[in-house]
Amino acid sequence: MLGGGLCHFLPQSHAQSCRGDDTDVWLAAQRSGFSTLTNRREFDALSASSRLPLMGLFAPSHMAYEIDRNPSDQPSLAEMTQRALDILGKQSPDGFFLMVEGARIDMAGHDNDPAAHLRDIIEYWRTVNIVRQFVVTHPDTLVVSTSDHETGGLTLGINPEYLWRPELLKPITKSAESLCAHLHKLRKSQPSDVSEFISNTMLPEYLGIHNATDNEVEEIAQVLDNDKGHKRCKRTIGNVVSRRAHIGWSTGGHTGTDVGLYAFGHRADEFRGCMENTQLGRRLMQYLDVNPVEITKQLADIPTKQHAFVYRPHHDHD
Repeated sequence: MLGGGLCHFLPQSHAQSCRGDDTDVWLAAQRSGFSTLTNRREFDALSASSRLPLMGLFAPSHMAYEIDRNPSDQPSLAEMTQRALDILGKQSPDGFFLMVEGARIDMAGHDNDPAAHLRDIIEYWRTVNIVRQFVVTHPDTLVVSTSDHETGGLTLGINPEYLWRPELLKPITKSAESLCAHLHKLRKSQPSDVSEFISNTMLPEYLGIHNATDNEVEEIAQVLDNDKGHKRCKRTIGNVVSRRAHIGWSTGGHTGTDVGLYAFGHRADEFRGCMENTQLGRRLMQYLDVNPVEITKQLADIPTKQHAFVYRPHHDHD
């Protein structure tokens, strides 16, 4: 398992914990034989022979947006996927199941942040290409790519013109999430500097907007009041960019529009056409020749205790 979310594995006494109890899941994993890693240096040291099971968590909460990611601190989605395929391909002679999620595509949709959305989509494309290359050299492998929903109601080209301007997203170098985190810190420490930072630094240097209006600067500055989770700030910045690029959003939540379903490799023809989400699950069960119904019943009968849990979110996710 490779990704973020380390705070969920640490006891509440730890400074980076977001748990509400003293359970040390990280230590329990190590005692159970897991290889564990938390930084880029340890990730780079992985090889196809690295000991399984393996868990690498490289951020307290979510991994950074690709647009914000520091390659010296965090591996990319494509890099983690390549390393997982190298390890599983060598150590799983009977085959394996690997799930890869481009989770931050959804979160950028919640924020209505087109630049962060685009960069994570491109990173997902890179990841798909890596998996396709593995399938080509392992023709008994199937890859299925889909989404559980669309987020944001993204529209390319809004009235009154049938065009959009993707070139305006190219110079953007930071997500609305990272910019809003900085704005809220600045508002607490130096509130009189907020508007000047927005006008002279944030808009021209990080968003590539050199002709912002006074109304746009004020629009962003005003939403910092009563902005729990930075939600209003993130969507306001996203909408300032989106209006200029002729991009529309219908919601900050999920939509009911159809999503793509793509398959490549062994028996990929069985995953063609328009399918309900439950049909896809059943089709995968048939392909893998597994029946989880009985084990699900067994698990449902096992009494469990829910430990106290207090989640202190690092990102607002509707």
